[in-house]
Amino acid sequence: MITRKPEWIRKRLPTGNGFQRIEQNLLKNGLHTICQEALCPNHGECFSRGLATFLIMGDTCTRNCTFCAVNSGKPKPLDGDEPERVADEVRSMRLRYVIITSVTRDDLPDGGAEHFARTIRIVKEKNPGVGIEVLIPDFKGSTHALRKVIEAEPDVLNHNIETVTRLYPDIRPKADYHQSIKLLEVAKNTTNSKLVTKSGMMVGMGEAPEEVESVMRDLRYADCDILTIGQYLCPSGNHYPVFEYVKPELFVSYKKTALEMGFKDVVSGPFVRSSYMAETSFRNALWG
Repeated sequence: MITRKPEWIRKRLPTGNGFQRIEQNLLKNGLHTICQEALCPNHGECFSRGLATFLIMGDTCTRNCTFCAVNSGKPKPLDGDEPERVADEVRSMRLRYVIITSVTRDDLPDGGAEHFARTIRIVKEKNPGVGIEVLIPDFKGSTHALRKVIEAEPDVLNHNIETVTRLYPDIRPKADYHQSIKLLEVAKNTTNSKLVTKSGMMVGMGEAPEEVESVMRDLRYADCDILTIGQYLCPSGNHYPVFEYVKPELFVSYKKTALEMGFKDVVSGPFVRSSYMAETSFRNALWG
């Protein structure tokens, strides 16, 4: 395990009125963001610019992925008013592009797919013209649940692959690499619309560059449009350790390789997360 961070792994602490206003509004409206719950290093920057990724279905996940800072345990029942509050907050923030994700809810028959779909529809109804990206769990591989989300017509459907096949038992013990690849493939083949698909992964967890490239090939086989690659940052001493701080030039190399494989857009860098530069990536994928 590496404990000392190099110079390129530095981020200024969040400040400013925009940051404080968003935090206060979210608290007041009983809403969560993955920016806060997952300790995203960019959340100060994004909040200060009036951007946020909404986390629906509570703040407690039914899984125990060893890389993730989100609480795991027994979640509360779904909040039926949450979609309305998300839509109202989108309007209050005057967002043109919205990212909605969730904890994994294996306790629900459809994994929360209907709640996802309802949130998408209400956000669109109250905010005409807004772009919507959803970052979804695997729904245990349920095509029926996936279709519920797709039928609500998000613009981008994102499902993070997270890491290489070999590391799944240690990092995502309740998930399945091939099931996640299949979900993205099915999403692309289940609709005749211009649905853009997206996935993201972390590096610095002990993977080899050739394993990263193997993931890229699998994602392209599934016709995935957008790829994000970022440095894994260990949330605490109880989480999976950082094995390497990947140098910026390797992130550049990964981006070059991915674009050569046919991805329509690639965002790759130490602080990149799946929501980072999301609207720009969507536009690039749509028009590129």
